[in-house]
Amino acid sequence: MVCAQVRNTSFRAKACRVLVLATASTIFTFMLVFTSGCASSGQESVANGKSAVNVISPEEAHEMMSSQQVVVLDVRTQEEYDEGHVRDAVLLPLDAIAEETALAAIPSKDCVVLVYCRSGRRSAEAAARLSEMGYEQVYDFGGIQSWPYEVYTE
Repeated sequence: MVCAQVRNTSFRAKACRVLVLATASTIFTFMLVFTSGCASSGQESVANGKSAVNVISPEEAHEMMSSQQVVVLDVRTQEEYDEGHVRDAVLLPLDAIAEETALAAIPSKDCVVLVYCRSGRRSAEAAARLSEMGYEQVYDFGGIQSWPYEVYTE
């Protein structure tokens, strides 16, 4: 009888631990889902210190290019740019972004700036840097790999 009670207690302890882990996992997932879904109108705003960068889709970027004056900034290397780029894109490699080079590529800090790279990693970093430099309307539309429109090699 004692052996049965010990075994039963051991089983209960294991079941209790599994229940606690499952509950913690559910709470964590709930927090992750609800804290990451706070963006409005299809745009995600990524806070980086005091600045924020708007993350938009390639389709939204294309619409902005068609309907308003924007600066399209390609932050890849010269070789990548030469292989194909978005129409009218200005090349400013991520490693070259500084106050002077940004001012040379972007006429003023209140211009609408659309940033992209190959896959989205460099554009996110570049957009954050530009925003920290005081550019007010920076939009990251990710990488050219997901660009469904024509690319140019001129």
